Amino acid sequence: MELRVLQYFVEIARNKSMTKASMRLHITQPTLSKQIKELEEELGQKLFKRGNYNVTLTKAGELLYKRAVDILELVDLTREEFTQLNEYNGGSIYLGCAESEGISILAKVAKKIQEKYPSFKLNIYSGNLETVSEKIDKGLLDFAVVVQNVDYSKYSYLDLPNKDIWGLIVTKDSLLAKKDSVMLEELMDLPLIVSRQGTTNEMPSWLHKNYHRLNIVATYDLIYNASILVKEGFGYALGFDKLVNTSPESDLRFIPIKPEIYSPMRLIWRSEEKLSETAKIFLDELKNILD
Repeated sequence: MELRVLQYFVEIARNKSMTKASMRLHITQPTLSKQIKELEEELGQKLFKRGNYNVTLTKAGELLYKRAVDILELVDLTREEFTQLNEYNGGSIYLGCAESEGISILAKVAKKIQEKYPSFKLNIYSGNLETVSEKIDKGLLDFAVVVQNVDYSKYSYLDLPNKDIWGLIVTKDSLLAKKDSVMLEELMDLPLIVSRQGTTNEMPSWLHKNYHRLNIVATYDLIYNASILVKEGFGYALGFDKLVNTSPESDLRFIPIKPEIYSPMRLIWRSEEKLSETAKIFLDELKNILD
């Protein structure tokens, strides 16, 4: 199984077309088809369902696509790390995180490094705890920012000073907008829009334990999309403060939960993993800011 052929396979899967993929790869379509046919023979599985106008992945193709993307990302990371061995001039950091205003401190770190090394790049991967953990365990991420407790036995970590306050995003003309806070028990009677991550252990313990009692009318991955549902009167979004505009000029308001519920932030990385030169610089710069 050659890396070049995996790249061909991924390009076809992304474009859902042999023709488009061949144009992007600058090879002929017959050559591309032949390479994929040989790959299918090697694996003993059909990878694509061929239609009149496009191709779609089979179950085996979906599995290979997931593996191929990880393999190609890891190859790129390895090449970059070996390039840095010759002469360091600023590499890349791969950071996994959820939406949080607390990421601002990491943005400051990145800016300081960029001032010293103009070619420095920060690559942010957004996802929930499960997907971010999977990528960091595979070595595809240098660091991850988590806002909940995880099994720290295989990670090193650094506490960040920020904490995310939980509350409701409501419309300014709703009855809740007149309140300074909303009590935990009041949540049970409200139509709630919650993060899809809330179905895991990423919610604070009280909310997670009482998840089955909540009246959930919608779920979201991005809080901005949830805020649109709130504006249309579909429900109230349960989430962190400072992620959408709730200023006096906005149509939305943020109402904190009482007693206060917050999620602390931590930066984690694999304990047994030797950090790249860029990752070491990033971590040292962050520690300097925190001191």
